[in-house]
Amino acid sequence: MVSDIKDFLIIVFIIGVNSAIGFWQELKAETSLDALKKLTASRVRVLREDAEKVIPSEDLVPGDCILLSEGDLVTADIRLSEGAALTVDESSLTGESLPVTKDPDALVEVNAPPHDFRNSLLSGTSVVRGHGKGYVVRTGRSTYFATIAELALERPPDSPFTKAIGNFSKRYIALLLAIFAVVGTFAFLQGRPPAEIAYLLVAQMVSAVPEGLPIVVTIIMVVGALALSKRKTLVRHLPAVETMGSATVIASDKTGTITEGTLSVHEVFAFDREELELAAVLCNDARDGSGDPIDVTLLRWVESRDRIREENPRIWVYPFDTSRKLMATANSIGGRERFFIKGAYEELKTHADNDTPSFAELERQIDKMAAKGLRVLAFGAGSWMGEDPSVWRYRIVGIIGFVDPPKPSAAEAVLTAQAAGIRVVMITGDYPLTAKEIARSVHIWNDGDMLLTGPTIESMSDNELAVALKKTTVFARILPEHKHRIVKVLQEQGEIVTVTGDGVNDVPALRAADLGIAMGSGTEAAKSAAKMVIVDNNLSVIVDAIRNARVIVDNIRKVIYYLVSTSVTEIVLISTSIFAGLPLPLMPIQILWVNLVTDGVQDKTFPFIREEGNVMARPPTQPSRQFFDRKQIRRIMTFGIVIGGLGTALFWYLHGIYPYEVAVSIMFTSFVCLQWFNGLQAQMEHEPFLRDIRRSIRINPYVFLGIGAGAVLQMIAIYVIPGVFGIVPLALEHWGYVIALSLVAFFIVEAIKWLEFGGSHPPA
Repeated sequence: MVSDIKDFLIIVFIIGVNSAIGFWQELKAETSLDALKKLTASRVRVLREDAEKVIPSEDLVPGDCILLSEGDLVTADIRLSEGAALTVDESSLTGESLPVTKDPDALVEVNAPPHDFRNSLLSGTSVVRGHGKGYVVRTGRSTYFATIAELALERPPDSPFTKAIGNFSKRYIALLLAIFAVVGTFAFLQGRPPAEIAYLLVAQMVSAVPEGLPIVVTIIMVVGALALSKRKTLVRHLPAVETMGSATVIASDKTGTITEGTLSVHEVFAFDREELELAAVLCNDARDGSGDPIDVTLLRWVESRDRIREENPRIWVYPFDTSRKLMATANSIGGRERFFIKGAYEELKTHADNDTPSFAELERQIDKMAAKGLRVLAFGAGSWMGEDPSVWRYRIVGIIGFVDPPKPSAAEAVLTAQAAGIRVVMITGDYPLTAKEIARSVHIWNDGDMLLTGPTIESMSDNELAVALKKTTVFARILPEHKHRIVKVLQEQGEIVTVTGDGVNDVPALRAADLGIAMGSGTEAAKSAAKMVIVDNNLSVIVDAIRNARVIVDNIRKVIYYLVSTSVTEIVLISTSIFAGLPLPLMPIQILWVNLVTDGVQDKTFPFIREEGNVMARPPTQPSRQFFDRKQIRRIMTFGIVIGGLGTALFWYLHGIYPYEVAVSIMFTSFVCLQWFNGLQAQMEHEPFLRDIRRSIRINPYVFLGIGAGAVLQMIAIYVIPGVFGIVPLALEHWGYVIALSLVAFFIVEAIKWLEFGGSHPPA
């Protein structure tokens, strides 16, 4: 009855988990699409019948004339007809870190990538500054935005653990069937009755199945997920915990993950610092921390900004001109009308009064800043000559280089990942030079590495891309379809790919990756497509999570060793006893009880095993070998065959000097105790238990609670309800055999560890 109930519950559990996983995968695909649709659920202003109307965005049709202003969400693909200082944030779609200036008169090639649509707006972007008018070209599923949604339908790959368990299960079942066939045939040739043969095979089956494995692995992942949540990593898909520990490549976004996600003044060159600060504050439209990111950054840079604005009121403004790439103001400075201008150096130079040496110096400094990937603005000051740009005269007083700086922890995180054998690559929509310099500063890009852009990737075959990926660490001007393709080609090379992202443009790659990680501040579309969400947008959080995930993977490997070695030992014991013509040394109900008071209580403490050595000082293990490599199989088989064989020898001896009930009682308790000792050894794979006893105990003190609980249950079985299990209470002399076999099991594992590792500590 106990066996039937337990088997029934396990089967129901496994079926329930598989069904839940399938349901969850389908649900995620739907929620990803729903989240994408929510981005376009808004109202827009249009001109219809010569009147301005506000309509739901879903009612837009191609040909509609749409009006846009600061703060508007773009809900269709639009060809601009008019625009004044129109600046658009395309970061959620293209990965561009800075707002993009739009020009209705710009000419764009027919096959230009979305990055270069200077005369158009794409669905899913938003207006940062200015206003404009345009005509709807595509809506709904016809937009560029919709092509991303289609890629989001792709089914994510199975986790490495799922693949490894699947491969092992097939081989293990094949092996068991062969063993059962041999044992059954041998028992038949011995002349045993069919009923007894059936009973023997039932005992074999019970001993062979590590029924606690699915449950304890789930518990390990749950405990690991809870631990990760305390480190700002939220797990949305439980197997992702193990996948993270198997990662071989981290494909990271730049903005917000490696960098701060905000602009800062990186370098300043000034002929007149005071005039430069006046121009930066007065020729500036930012207010209360909002506005164009560059304007906001300039205000933060000048500490006396409030006083400067209060004492020098604006009397005229020339708004930012997208075609001329400049802005100008006139202010009252001490009773005089002064003129200030900022913009691209090439534009300011045409009316500047600087002498030839100062122009030469400016250009030298600009080249120097540009080589570092900085965005450079020039600033000028002079007397106000009037509103006509043709009469403006001024002197360029300085230039400022802006950068989205890397986070202080990013470089260390990259080095830690690389020391762990994990490649870190940067995938961004930004310009190549900017991306390369940021990557260089955090050790992602080194001399000799390759940088690929989206257009280059489009021109390459999969084979050519596969070769290039081995040397490429930076990908710039990348579109969603490029990022998705990079992930797929890396996976074809056997890599376990972790992808980070926060925007709609990241959804296809997040979905296709072995592990998609969304930023906590990202879009709902990205979060719903990802298997993990990190609260703190920081690469160091991801690397720290990998460390913890590797500990989780180690603990899964350890519990697999413990449970499978236990099953193999029991298989060998029963099989060799049958071959020797002996009766069963353990009955099915006794085997179930052995598994309960050993595996059932002791394996539940495995989730709490601490890090053994420095898990980030070793390279990733191939998924197919993560849990069942040659070393693991050798350890399992050595323990199972040696201890199972010794158990048979002991039973043969006991059966000769004691009644069958006494011999079985001793074997029953011996296998309980030796598995406790095996469980102690399983807490540390890379170091002998006696090498440092204090550390061996501290690595998981909870295991002793499991042994204690099992000991209480075993004493009840032996001395309170022995009849239930077909045994007799043990006398003191019987305990000598129990202790002897248990110590032999302990020291056999200890000897194997000393031989394999020489008693040395694991990498620290």
